[in-house]
Amino acid sequence: MKKKIIYGMLVLITCVALLAAFMPGPKSPVKVGDQVPTFVLLDQFGATFDMNDFIGNTAMVVYFYPKDDTPGCTKEACSFRDSYQEFTDKEIKVIGISADDVESHKNFAAKYNLPFTLLADVDNEVRELFGVKPNVLGLIPGRVTYVVDKKGVVVFMYDNQLKAERHIKESINAINNSLN
Repeated sequence: MKKKIIYGMLVLITCVALLAAFMPGPKSPVKVGDQVPTFVLLDQFGATFDMNDFIGNTAMVVYFYPKDDTPGCTKEACSFRDSYQEFTDKEIKVIGISADDVESHKNFAAKYNLPFTLLADVDNEVRELFGVKPNVLGLIPGRVTYVVDKKGVVVFMYDNQLKAERHIKESINAINNSLN
């Protein structure tokens, strides 16, 4: 009986992985050197965030994460919070994006004292616009961080699902090497 259950689970996991591998993904991922896509979303306070308002004025770190208040995403957000002064000293805006709604973002930001903008991409339209995988192996949304210069050009991209806290270190290194 145990062997049948284990075998069934392995078959199921294999099928999900194969299905995810062959499902059409985003058409054209944003790469280093590309102009950052423009979009409009609501932030954790319900205010409109228009990317066009920042291009030409502000360098940014835009990071996509799977879900509010989960272990990896909380570590990542808190690491951005703990390094926030390093970003603001260089006049860099930090923006987190997930499919969670405004209320979830508001609660997440309040619970962990997150001083930066969280955007609600509830339909994953911006995730798709950037070409960030909607799910990895059919399970969880991708985790990708972009560093964007004042002109709106992507100068760095880091894609790593499991090393959530490393996104901050890699972003700071890229800022020190690209924006100075």
